[in-house]
Amino acid sequence: MRKRSVTVGVARWSALHPGRAIIGWLVFVVLCLGGGIAAGMNSASSEDYRVGEAGRAEALATEGGVQMRPTEQVLIRAESGPLDQAAAGAAVKDITARMKSLPEVASVAAPVRSEDGRTLRVQVELNGPEQDGKKNVIPLQAQTEQVKKAHPDLVIEETGAASVSKGVNDQRGEDLAFSETITLPITLITLALVFGSVVMVGVPLLLAITSIMATMGLTMLASHLLPDTGVGMSMILLIGMAVGVDYTLFYLKREREERARAGGRLTSEALVEAAAATAGRAIVVSGLAVIVSTAALYLAGDVIFDSLATGTILVVGVAVISSVTVLPALLVKLGKRAERRALKRQAQGKPVRTYGEKKPGRAWNALLTPARKRPALTLGLSVLVLLGLALPALDMNLKDPARDSFSRDIPAMQGYDRLLDAFPEQRIRHQVVVRAKASQATEVRDALTALDRRAQADPLFSHPSDVPLLRSSEDRRTTTLELNAPHATYSDKAVATLDHLREDHLPATVGKLPGVETAVTGEVPRGTDYVEHQNEKLPLVLGFLLLMTFAMTVFAFRSVVLGLLGIVLNLLSAVSALGLLVLVFQGKWAEELLSFVSLGGISSRVPLFLFVILFGLSMDYQVFVVSRIREAALNGVPTRQAVIEGIGSSAKVVTSAAIVMVTVFASFVMLHILEMKQMGFVLAVAVLLDAFVIRIMILPAALLLLGRATWWPSRAIRRAEQRTAERYGARGVPEAPQATDGRPLSGHWAEPPAARRG
Repeated sequence: MRKRSVTVGVARWSALHPGRAIIGWLVFVVLCLGGGIAAGMNSASSEDYRVGEAGRAEALATEGGVQMRPTEQVLIRAESGPLDQAAAGAAVKDITARMKSLPEVASVAAPVRSEDGRTLRVQVELNGPEQDGKKNVIPLQAQTEQVKKAHPDLVIEETGAASVSKGVNDQRGEDLAFSETITLPITLITLALVFGSVVMVGVPLLLAITSIMATMGLTMLASHLLPDTGVGMSMILLIGMAVGVDYTLFYLKREREERARAGGRLTSEALVEAAAATAGRAIVVSGLAVIVSTAALYLAGDVIFDSLATGTILVVGVAVISSVTVLPALLVKLGKRAERRALKRQAQGKPVRTYGEKKPGRAWNALLTPARKRPALTLGLSVLVLLGLALPALDMNLKDPARDSFSRDIPAMQGYDRLLDAFPEQRIRHQVVVRAKASQATEVRDALTALDRRAQADPLFSHPSDVPLLRSSEDRRTTTLELNAPHATYSDKAVATLDHLREDHLPATVGKLPGVETAVTGEVPRGTDYVEHQNEKLPLVLGFLLLMTFAMTVFAFRSVVLGLLGIVLNLLSAVSALGLLVLVFQGKWAEELLSFVSLGGISSRVPLFLFVILFGLSMDYQVFVVSRIREAALNGVPTRQAVIEGIGSSAKVVTSAAIVMVTVFASFVMLHILEMKQMGFVLAVAVLLDAFVIRIMILPAALLLLGRATWWPSRAIRRAEQRTAERYGARGVPEAPQATDGRPLSGHWAEPPAARRG
């Protein structure tokens, strides 16, 4: 008899001591959450976001004390008709006095009138770095509201990067709450259809929710090593609910099968231990695959991806721990409760409900028939369909969404639109940063003045004043120049202004000075450099991802063929999902349907995020399905029959898990933030294709065509077939033994429990 695995050992202890296991899990959740709250969240600073030339420019400017600070704009206009100059002047004095009294404010500029004279703009500069703006802006917004009440005849509103950022954070919280109200009912309905029991429905949700709570605390602790960017919590909810329910679903399904197979001859503890030997191992392998795959995000060298990876890894790890520790205890408690009820009903002469191992229904048989009867044709057509869906991805245009893509339901964004209507030059702000010797300060200022004149002659730039916006550090070593342009931040013209500045105007002026260091930053340079940075890192991340996926598959199944097949199938589902993403979001035809404004491209973070998360999550289905096939094959069942039985027995639970996961991801399409919409859409589509096309059409067809070659170079399957042939000779594999009611005990009956654990 083989040595009991750690997974089985832990499950056995939990099953024998259910009370301790449940209390221990609750204590773990409370300690994680309490520790996280006590430690607090360490948010990423401005320095953590710096990438490329824009990041270098920000570092130079910050060192010299001349960095771009967060600025707010207070707009004053009439509800209709011309602006009352006297009333507007009084409002300007009021807002100026109030803002100057705040410690968060560095300076308040003189009012600027729009060209049509209908709007006044008061610029307020905040203290501190830009990342702190969303916290520091709260007192400013309160003062603006007071001025608004004091001058009811005028329309007074505040906008700016800080107030927009705060509005986005508030909206994200509301969106997540809305997402939960959608996903929970659908998850409940799906689980109820799978198990037909209200009690059983509560188990997956209970474990998913407690896993998420524990992970939130752990994330707060982890943020002191890797700063949090605010997106980690969203990912914990997104992935936590999906994998938490999935893992529990797999385990519950196997426990029921073991119960049906035993026919009342085994205790609940023994049944849970038997389930741990199969489903428990699959969950651990699957969780490790997700964790290893997600770790590829750290190679991107980006604080946002670090935050996403940390949240995902922690929530998957906690979900795996809950599935192999407290879940067996809960199942034993529920099993004993069911046994007592069965004895009571039996004593009363009432029929006792049994959970048999149901065969696939007509719908599943219909879906599996093409692969079973015509595997070559099914494989070819399915692959062609997915490749057809992937074609639009060839025209994918990666962009940084920036501020212009945010929802107009945010009041600050409504003010932002009105600001740009009245002052279009405020849309883009480039900052040229020059570091030189103090003795070169005069030459640098002269060169920057010449650069400003060149920009004024360039039709792509704005010309708000005849005086260059120059600033110098106290030591005279760092000098900056600000230039404006009236284009949307994600537009081609916006990128063109940066290209003209970096490639033409800067080399022709400041670039001619000896020993001078130059760089350009601003919202557009940050976005452009970020996309370039992601494109550079994509091959490295994807290469690591493919290697790890291959290695994990070979480790799990001892098969190089399955490792290569897994990579191909994951790439197929990923690129086909990307094709659909481009088709929907890069054009304008779906804008009203899904409530978004097209960027003419895809958020630069989405493809990399898709590959990493999908490769990990698809291992759930790959491990679960192939484990069932391999288990049957190790018991001597011919590979073809094992494939048909394994796919058929796992079809319902895989598709049920996929429905839960798709529901969670699809709910994000209804959110306001465009990047979250795209992430939710592409993951939902990818999981849908993976569950219903890859796992039901392509995988079984490919395995049927490969036959015994599926397991190369492992010889375990061949030895199992030889043992079966020696045992039964020409008679072949006998029919499965029947339970007392005539139902088959199981498709995996040929070996004792110890062999099944192998």
